[in-house]
Amino acid sequence: MAETSGFISDKNDRLSLTERNENARMSVIEKHILGGVDIPCADGVIISPEAIIGIGTQILPGTIITGKTVIGTRCVIGPQSKVESSIIGDDCVVNATQCEESTIGNRVKLGPFTHIRPNCVLADGVYAGNFVEIKNSVIGADTKISHLSYVGDSDVGSGVNIGCGCATANYDGTSKYRTIIGDKAFIGCDTCLVAPVKVGSGAYTAAGSVITEDVPDGTMAIARSRQNIKRKVRKYNED
Repeated sequence: MAETSGFISDKNDRLSLTERNENARMSVIEKHILGGVDIPCADGVIISPEAIIGIGTQILPGTIITGKTVIGTRCVIGPQSKVESSIIGDDCVVNATQCEESTIGNRVKLGPFTHIRPNCVLADGVYAGNFVEIKNSVIGADTKISHLSYVGDSDVGSGVNIGCGCATANYDGTSKYRTIIGDKAFIGCDTCLVAPVKVGSGAYTAAGSVITEDVPDGTMAIARSRQNIKRKVRKYNED
């Protein structure tokens, strides 16, 4: 069946648009390469014309940089990262990570598979590992957030260690509340912090705890039931 002239024209228009987009994409990439940015392979790399990227930063395949993003020097962005309208400092690693409308300090390491949602501020030296999600939070310098943890609507101090599998329960179905964690606190694996709640400076939470009340400075909170071991009763056939 013969194609209509309108359909042929539509295909040609889309092909022409694709070619123009590719030319524009490569023009931006070439500008950054000439400016000292390392883009060893441009496959899947899309950079906004408004973005600013520092000398010595490496952009790896599959990375998308949108909006008025500013990235410092000597960073490694990607592979497979998306940075949207954010500020990233110097010497950062953003590996397979999405970062939206947030501010990232110097020497921050994110990923792989980290999600920084809008309105976050991460200070210098922060580490957020595999499958960590941070939203609307301020994270202090040198704080470490291990894999599979969620930190939302929180103010976290410096030098804090948040173990794997932790979560801030910030929503009660009606309102959202903030969690406060003091400097050098240690949040044990699989801790749930039910906001509004405050963990003091130098305080600890035991692994597996559900924290519903404030934890004073320098103390440890253990909020889990006592382990009980029951002896198994075996039944034997009489015959």
